[in-house]
Amino acid sequence: MKFYMTPGSCSTGIHILLEEAGLVFEAHIVNLVKGDHLKPEYLAINPQGSIPTLLRDDGVALMDFVSIATWIAETFPRRKLLPEERESRDAALANMAFCVGHIHGEGFRRVFVPERYQRQGAKIEAIQAEGRAIVASALLAMDSELAGKDYLAGSFSIADAALFYNEFWADKIGMELPPSCLAHYQRMRSRPAVRQVLAEEGYR
Repeated sequence: MKFYMTPGSCSTGIHILLEEAGLVFEAHIVNLVKGDHLKPEYLAINPQGSIPTLLRDDGVALMDFVSIATWIAETFPRRKLLPEERESRDAALANMAFCVGHIHGEGFRRVFVPERYQRQGAKIEAIQAEGRAIVASALLAMDSELAGKDYLAGSFSIADAALFYNEFWADKIGMELPPSCLAHYQRMRSRPAVRQVLAEEGYR
């Protein structure tokens, strides 16, 4: 398999899941600043020009966090990246979707690429502040989900990888994590696969 990623991005969460599952893959760095994601050779693999992308052995390209994470969990069930019990499984999938679609898609996207939301007369700073407010509110919701638990589904799952990269971003831009999220973030950073991934991606 070939894994197309950008260090420190949402692809870090998928990188963690690949390592947690013990899978063999080739890592290919996509430099977003240099526009690698818009080059013809990459668009031939992922026409959306997005990351992450996982090109499977059968030639099928998975082109978003949710589909890649779900495929890993369902294809390698012995790694227990999704709970077997239906209610817990559904909760893990819902929490992953919330982290990717809302915290990242609605919150951090406004923080990191505010120009996409710039309307006539709107100021970049106001858009970024709106994004931070969305992230802060969403992390409080995740804090409630984590209350009394080490991980979102009780044990480690694909939902935790999705929450982790958002916690990682919040930490990097100086946002205070609510207590259960902070404990989760620290717990995740102590996992061997996470330590390995962060080291490989240039973070200490």
